Amino acid sequence: MARRVSHVYRVGMETPRQRARRQTMDDIVRLGREQLATVTAAELSLRAVARELGIVSSAIYRYVKDRDELLTLLIVDAYDEVGAAVEDAVAAASRRSPRARALVACQAFRAWSLREPSRFALLFGTPVPGYAAPADRTVEPGTRVPAVLMALLEEAHQTGSVTPPAGPVPRSVRRDMDAIAQEYGLTAPAASLARGLGLWSALVGAVSFEIFDQYGPDTFTDPGAFFDLHLEALITSVGF
Repeated sequence: MARRVSHVYRVGMETPRQRARRQTMDDIVRLGREQLATVTAAELSLRAVARELGIVSSAIYRYVKDRDELLTLLIVDAYDEVGAAVEDAVAAASRRSPRARALVACQAFRAWSLREPSRFALLFGTPVPGYAAPADRTVEPGTRVPAVLMALLEEAHQTGSVTPPAGPVPRSVRRDMDAIAQEYGLTAPAASLARGLGLWSALVGAVSFEIFDQYGPDTFTDPGAFFDLHLEALITSVGF
């Protein structure tokens, strides 16, 4: 809530020139999203964006320096939108158990992805040749969804409603999980954290299979029912 109030305050303090620039940047991102619905990420065109804005092609570079900058804007935009969708869904289920909210989070991720298949492909599909996403701009928004899942896992650990998976954890994995726990202030054991991260990767994989039709045509009469069954098994494997 504080973040939203702060944003409104900053917008209210904008000069007309700043407001016009922000509107143009919003339009550039919107037009980039529209392009993604018809072309691949590698085929994005700043010239086409300029044409839709009604400005000469050279003027677009006052706002976006090159195609890679447009890709970064679109990636951050998509990560933030899916992150907000998942966070809002979990907040709306605040009275439910951590396991139930983890299911809600995964369902919200799938729902957004099915609504926005081209943007899902931008985030999780084939990398764009020659493009490297800048970590300082994409890592934070890119971790919003897994952060929700790990927060729910941590809550379940704190309340005793998660059972750490049995079996040894390789030393290298334990070191990695310890580093993650320290960075994010988590106290759940390494085995649980590893399964939690595995849930995130499996979730992306399951949704990817559905969006890119990797199961094959007409394999499932109700893909949603199959996803629910798969998701229940994944959540259980984490120990919720």
